[in-house]
Amino acid sequence: MIEKILIKNFKIFKSFCLDCRGNLNLIVGDNDTGKSTVLEAVLLALSRRLNGRPADAELSPFLFNKSCVDEYIAQVQAGVNAALPEIEVDIFLSNAPEFQKYRGTNNLQKLNAVGIRVVISLDPACAADYQALVARERSTIRTVPVEYYAVQWFSFANDILTPREMPMSVSFIDASAIKLQSGTDYYLQEIVRNHLSERDRTNLAVAYRSLKEKFSEEDSIKGINTELTQTKGAISDRKLTISLDSSQRTSWESNLIPHLDSVPFPFIGKGEQNALKIMLALTRKAGASNVILIEEPENHLSFSSMNILVRKIRDKCADKQVFVTTHSAYVLNKLGIENTALIGESSALFLSDLSEDTHEYFKKLSGYDTLRLILAKRAILVEGPSDELIVQKAYRRQHGRLPIEDGVDVINVRGLSFKRFLEIAKPLRIPTVVVTDNDGDYKKNVESRYAAYKGCDHIRICASADESNKTLEPQLAVCNEISTLNKVLGTEFTSTEELIAYMAENKTESALAIFATDEDVVMPAYIKDAVQ
Repeated sequence: MIEKILIKNFKIFKSFCLDCRGNLNLIVGDNDTGKSTVLEAVLLALSRRLNGRPADAELSPFLFNKSCVDEYIAQVQAGVNAALPEIEVDIFLSNAPEFQKYRGTNNLQKLNAVGIRVVISLDPACAADYQALVARERSTIRTVPVEYYAVQWFSFANDILTPREMPMSVSFIDASAIKLQSGTDYYLQEIVRNHLSERDRTNLAVAYRSLKEKFSEEDSIKGINTELTQTKGAISDRKLTISLDSSQRTSWESNLIPHLDSVPFPFIGKGEQNALKIMLALTRKAGASNVILIEEPENHLSFSSMNILVRKIRDKCADKQVFVTTHSAYVLNKLGIENTALIGESSALFLSDLSEDTHEYFKKLSGYDTLRLILAKRAILVEGPSDELIVQKAYRRQHGRLPIEDGVDVINVRGLSFKRFLEIAKPLRIPTVVVTDNDGDYKKNVESRYAAYKGCDHIRICASADESNKTLEPQLAVCNEISTLNKVLGTEFTSTEELIAYMAENKTESALAIFATDEDVVMPAYIKDAVQ
């Protein structure tokens, strides 16, 4: 079993570590955070393959981390004798007796451990050619010269590995890359093998041959063949006719198409196709593999179909180690939120690593809220629906569009549980702003409560220090003329106190009116700061 994955200079990761959790690891993150890259790295290390081909044939400058490549190019062009970038992936294995021959310190952390590693680096046989290239074309080098690279496979004991010596086998399942026809052929053949006797199969083959032979006896086909025989000499000196191929090489298995509720497989819905592809791949590969990698199984699936597929994945892979990438809160909650790894810049944070009460809080969150902060490029946390509407309004006024159009998710955090979300945002370095009330005590409710995040350059706490105006409604009231707010709210109050009392009693309705109005409503300074 895989216990830890270390990645260096591979695609988005300059340096990355994932401490794995038993049989199931759910990998969650926004687009371009490296979820698929983790699966690719495992596949590379365990099979020496990329994109379904030997890694040597798939080498590309774009496999290397961009910042690492930029550093190399800058050094080369500055005349520095720069070391070529290297890709390294270390797979730490469990301390099982059968793995002990892979024990050693040949890994990125120099630990005495059991494992295997793959290194993509300058081929020693090409070192002289590379040096000649640099001497000759230093100023024109713009990328990594992968033509001089080689893929090397080692154990932590520093022994060179071959496919036969690999301690584990791996299967990668990506429904978007599976061709349905080959899958349906396999599906039908499995049914035939498991449910039809030898006599049934023979009868089916005879009937199939008979149908093909009768084809040429049809009156319409006879007429066509009569016309074709007139072409003698134009194409060949022999008579030309058409018929179905009844030779042995065209078996009935390759010509029959399975149907679901009378609909041919290629015409069933995308969701059904996706689920079927995954289950076919699991059926074909899971038995012979120790590690199963599944890429976003939820694509095109409804809630009920997802439920069925998740259950089947659990059943099929009960004795395997499974890595699943997903955007689906349902997959996350169904397979086990405690197994969820949230992908950050250099490491993954498991929800089970959070404090116990925070872990319990996220386990109880329903649906999409479990993932919203993790999937946001940037986030603004607010206390309630009225704050959310006002922040949305302020952002649109400042930037000319809604926050979500810039990848900014405004999240209504129930029960003032900001610190639960910040416990995730801090280690994953998700840019996050908290918009909060001072509730009459700025030092206690703002400064002291969020003191632990004061030094975090990606977390900002926005609140008013004016303790005489404790919440959003009085803050709005003191920023605007009574006449302006009366016009927006459709009221006729003559005092600020009456206006504040009304807005406090009708929080959401008042905020919605401000959000929808074309009037020039002034926003409190701390709201402006949050959306700036």
